[in-house]
Amino acid sequence: MNKVAVLGAGSWGTALAISLSKNINHINLWGRPEDDIESMQKSRENKNYLPGVTIPPQVKPTTDLAQAVEGATMVVLSVPAQPMRSVLGQLKPYLKPDMYLVNTAKGLEISSGMRLSRVVEEVLGPEIRAQYAVLSGPSHAEEVAREVPTAITAAAYNSKTAFAVQDYFMSESLRVYTNPDVAGVELGGALKNIIALATGIVIALGYGDNTVAALMTRGLAEMTRIGVKMGGNERTFSGLSGMGDLIVTCGSRYSRNRRAGELIGQGKSLEETLDSIGMVVEGAHTTRVVYNQASRLGVEMPITNGCYKILYKGYDARGEVSQLMNRRRKHEIEENVMDLFEW
Repeated sequence: MNKVAVLGAGSWGTALAISLSKNINHINLWGRPEDDIESMQKSRENKNYLPGVTIPPQVKPTTDLAQAVEGATMVVLSVPAQPMRSVLGQLKPYLKPDMYLVNTAKGLEISSGMRLSRVVEEVLGPEIRAQYAVLSGPSHAEEVAREVPTAITAAAYNSKTAFAVQDYFMSESLRVYTNPDVAGVELGGALKNIIALATGIVIALGYGDNTVAALMTRGLAEMTRIGVKMGGNERTFSGLSGMGDLIVTCGSRYSRNRRAGELIGQGKSLEETLDSIGMVVEGAHTTRVVYNQASRLGVEMPITNGCYKILYKGYDARGEVSQLMNRRRKHEIEENVMDLFEW
């Protein structure tokens, strides 16, 4: 474990590079010139995304992709979901069969609706499955970089890969669990952003803790419903990459998805909101993809539908809350499970 390449010099890529420095002697942190890589090299600080956090000497910021990946035993993808395909195309000539490939992005590709592991396979070929892992869970970059105790999940198709990634990242402040359910872990990380947007909207509308708790709980049921249909294991959505990530993204001041929801709830348009946030808000993209997927798969997703109408159709947010509250009566437990009870 002598050299790792982290691709993406935003808040999360920088935080992971800093965290990896506890175990790794040499981490190349690759970014674009517009990411202020030169400034990071000189000041040893990512002033745009993690101001006040010192980048240790083991982390080498660079704009040279070939140099960043050369000799690495693990490559970490910390670029947003939408440019992922392009970055994979650039990475392909330099990736070797003995390099682990770890994706940390949370989202779905807009153009195809695919999970990111499927995008990876489409660009790099099916043989990449043995090397591939996904890292997800309740983990804000601001806290990971400052060594706040955090627990996340590493999911992989191959147990050797999962255990290796676990060893790379485990430290006194970062606990890593393993999971064979790649689809479920990926989907949990993507779907929770929709519910975080919805949470921000209801907070901005002035609703209280009761509303937020109901939204998160029913949001988890919605995530699980579509997640299982899209290939995930039901139990995964009760774990760190499902419920855990949902809690932190809906409840934290660091959550850009919740903040985006608050701005929309205050009456701003989606375009104005994205300009104001200034960083990628994956929940906005994921809402559109999942709305279409749910329609195609015949899955009932009232919270997602409401978010889609507010974001993309200009519906009134308070009116959509009313629509959710006045839907037909239902069991809390799914109807097919209710058959087990003697009522």
